Amino acid sequence: MATAWTRRSILGLAVAAAFGASLPAFGADTIKIGLVTALSGQSARAGEAITRGLTIAIDELNASGGVLGRKFELLRRDDEATPAKGVIAARELVFKEKVAVLFGGLDTPVSLAIVPIMNEAKVPFMGPWAAGTPITRNGANPNFVFRVSAVDEIVDKAMLQYAQKTFNAKKPGLILINNPWGESNEKGLRAAMDAKGVKAAGIEKFEGNDVDVVPQLTRLKQGGADSLFLVGNVGPSSQVVKSLDRMGWKVPIVSHWGPAGGRFTELAGPNAKEVHFVQTYSFFGKQGAVGEKVMKRLMATYSDIKGPGDVTPAVGVANAYDAMHLVALAIRNAGSTDGPKVREGFYKIATYDGLIKKYSKPFTPDNHDAINENDYVWTQFIDNQILPVGMKQ
Repeated sequence: MATAWTRRSILGLAVAAAFGASLPAFGADTIKIGLVTALSGQSARAGEAITRGLTIAIDELNASGGVLGRKFELLRRDDEATPAKGVIAARELVFKEKVAVLFGGLDTPVSLAIVPIMNEAKVPFMGPWAAGTPITRNGANPNFVFRVSAVDEIVDKAMLQYAQKTFNAKKPGLILINNPWGESNEKGLRAAMDAKGVKAAGIEKFEGNDVDVVPQLTRLKQGGADSLFLVGNVGPSSQVVKSLDRMGWKVPIVSHWGPAGGRFTELAGPNAKEVHFVQTYSFFGKQGAVGEKVMKRLMATYSDIKGPGDVTPAVGVANAYDAMHLVALAIRNAGSTDGPKVREGFYKIATYDGLIKKYSKPFTPDNHDAINENDYVWTQFIDNQILPVGMKQ
């Protein structure tokens, strides 16, 4: 009798498992978090930084029991900085893996390609890096896209302000990557300059695979540029620096944060240090309680991290860490992983004492960007480390 009952029990458990019934077994029902980002190529270091920020946050959350009695699980996919591959990866994670929230990675063109999918699927999309203004301000209603990162429109105002204050810039030249990210910044920089009555020496574009930008830079020099506003990721930005070297033109360079994403000093050469670029966080200098805690956990988790200089780019770690904790709060507020409820949960976040700052009502129906112009740090490469401008090792 006991044997027959045991057989029936085993059979019943097998049938229940096959049809997805909830069983009190190990590994039951995690909350899946997806990440689509560049994990190979010139920007792989930035993709790894985002991964590490998410991992540290998820480990903290899981150690305290997770959310809604469930732990988090991270699923990553490499988009190779290509919109088509990003779309395929996003569709797999959303429709097959059923992630509760998808994190988008580095490149504005990739994120812009994913945005319509997320709004149609009604699954929250969180941006920890790509800064294109239209990513969050995409016109959808309801809008499921949120961000803990820089925003081009705000960065562009900060770039002009910094160039005027630091280099007394009066006639900047714009050298921009020829893609939607470059277009977003061209619009933002034009608006920022118009507001201050500043006239550009010229606006030049370059392709991501260009190895010689001398013609464009020559036109800017002839136009009287006394500084350059640079927008491009690691590889393209390094070609601008090397082209300037070939020209022998020493000109201040104020950049968006593209150079932080990978092997910039290796690719750009010794004058990589002349580029001043924006970040949202630095592990150098005096840290708050959260900064000290995160730094200790990074060192304990990753053998290659011995100090703040090894957390590079720090912005990827910091943005992803804070964003994951905000996602957890949104899910907790929702009491569910249902996409529309989680979306509403973001609006219910009152405060969060994060790594970058203490957030107060970080998201509202009119504002899906948690970082503003008061949260930026200006940095440069010194001996292959990203340091706040003026700080010595």
